[in-house]
Amino acid sequence: MNTIRQRAKDHLPTVLLTLLSIVQALALELLWSHLQESPYLFDISWQAFVYWTQILATLMGLILIWIIYASNAIRFRWVPTIADSVYPFLIGLLEFMLVAALGPEHIGLWFILLAAVFGLMNWITHATMRRARSDGENDAFFSQMEPATYRDFAPALVIVAAMVLMGVYLLVSDNRGAPVLLALLMTTIIMAWHFLLAKMFWDMSVSAE
Repeated sequence: MNTIRQRAKDHLPTVLLTLLSIVQALALELLWSHLQESPYLFDISWQAFVYWTQILATLMGLILIWIIYASNAIRFRWVPTIADSVYPFLIGLLEFMLVAALGPEHIGLWFILLAAVFGLMNWITHATMRRARSDGENDAFFSQMEPATYRDFAPALVIVAAMVLMGVYLLVSDNRGAPVLLALLMTTIIMAWHFLLAKMFWDMSVSAE
């Protein structure tokens, strides 16, 4: 047995979750600061309703990132790579930019950044699953599932493309009415669906024998 490899697998969850928890705490602090510095959010208006929806979608995204990372680190064991230590910094940078883009002035950029976060998290998740599948300690879960194919990436690609197109549209348009609210509501629905998927995969993991 390679003791260094075993040691790396043993310590990965603690290191990964400690690093990510620091990043998430900073992102939440930035989000709280935005709430305190944005008086338009506390007016009774259409704009306030729209951008509270944007804030809700942002918060759901931050929580979802934590759930995905934490559930993978707790459920699976894999030999880490240097990329596993770099990904949380990339996610953190995009999260900070996402929070900084909150509000009516940068809504188009916000959608593009959200697409980047969504795409990167999908990439990280699939990369992690590939390495976890190759480790025999995870056979109880992966024996129930076929390896991912290109078709499995299609929903994520469609969502990313839709977010980018909406972002570009809002960058070149002054429309801040119903299309923005509809796009934000769809975003929250997508987030809620991924919460349900995370719960489903968690239940499959803990019930596997």
